[in-house]
Amino acid sequence: MNSRKAKNCAFCDSCKVIPFMDFGKMALAGGFLKKEDFHKETKFNMRMGFCEQCFAVQIIDKIFPDLLFKDYFYFSSTIKTLQNHFNEYAKEITSRFLNSENASVLEIGCNDGILLKPLAENNIKTIIGVDPASNVISTINDNRIKTICNYFNEDVAKNVIENYGKIDLVTANNAYAHIDDIQGTTRAIKKVLTDDGVFVFEVHYLGNIIDGLQYDMVYHEHIYYYSLLSAINHFKKYDMTVFDIEPKKIHGGSYRFYVCNNHGKHANQISKNVNELIKIEKEKGYNILDTYKNFSNNVHKIKNELMDLIINLKSKGKRIAGYGASGRANTMIQFCELTKDHIDYMIDDSPSKLGYFTPGSHFEIKSNSILYDDNPPDYVIIFAWTFFDEIRSKNLNYLKSGGKFIVPLPSVSIQSI
Repeated sequence: MNSRKAKNCAFCDSCKVIPFMDFGKMALAGGFLKKEDFHKETKFNMRMGFCEQCFAVQIIDKIFPDLLFKDYFYFSSTIKTLQNHFNEYAKEITSRFLNSENASVLEIGCNDGILLKPLAENNIKTIIGVDPASNVISTINDNRIKTICNYFNEDVAKNVIENYGKIDLVTANNAYAHIDDIQGTTRAIKKVLTDDGVFVFEVHYLGNIIDGLQYDMVYHEHIYYYSLLSAINHFKKYDMTVFDIEPKKIHGGSYRFYVCNNHGKHANQISKNVNELIKIEKEKGYNILDTYKNFSNNVHKIKNELMDLIINLKSKGKRIAGYGASGRANTMIQFCELTKDHIDYMIDDSPSKLGYFTPGSHFEIKSNSILYDDNPPDYVIIFAWTFFDEIRSKNLNYLKSGGKFIVPLPSVSIQSI
């Protein structure tokens, strides 16, 4: 057994997790595979639920972490947009919170060091990266950065304190939504932080998912979908406070959360951004089940709109490829039940994925050089639509030659030169 149904809300231990959207059986979004492994593939139930007690939105059907993260295909540094984002991120947290000569930073889910390396350039004294994916964290190879190949838990926190002392700033970026034992990890963060330390985490924001119908952000790896209301309720259990938040455009709409100990120096500096977003979330009903039921209904409508377009184009003999073999793409492909009757193959810019096949749908992943072969596709569905500008700039010649892009979200559209 590699999956289990959650008995309680992972955030608050309440039993009131109510399903509001069923995606059916899905292969793991990050489970890229070779042709000879097709017969081994497993699909799992995937449902979203809402806790009426703490307002947390979460995946009900959990997958054991090793199956998701021990052999990982996502290397952040291959994406220029992300490199720029994390360079600015490093400058911001250094200038705001850290005295670089003595400061210590620990990142949970550090991936290939995309944030840690610019922190090192900012002369942070102690830099620690924690990640369970050995194939990814091993690529950091920088003597300024200490790496720990593991999940961040209370035992790891204890070892960090013994070896390096308590940490001034802990960060987690697109990782704090992925953690099965979120309460254990939060206890570990609380333990490892200095009294005045800050926990900074960046996640895709629930409000953008709801408003933009971003159902492609939903997969087993993304267990939690954060609103400010749910985050406040979660950290309250650990005598911690969300004292600031900042919206970020990355990944189609994220928020950066700043959290401190209730007795720390930042606890009395609650920003107006926090109070304003609390008001907005209550007005939009992020604390009400009906909001999420309406989301489910609207997602099915936009799915049908995309499928109608694809079926119409195929009836005219058009060739269609996909671009961006990511977890988000795999959710959209499987939920929309796209097959080789709809798409010929996938394109991705990450060399590590070339020659593999997408989970569930089994589309072969190819280089974007195929767009310039003798018989390029007539249309390309940009599954990595949050990186549309970067993809467009890389492939202007394809568009100039008459090719067209289909953008599936936040509304279905066709883009040409």
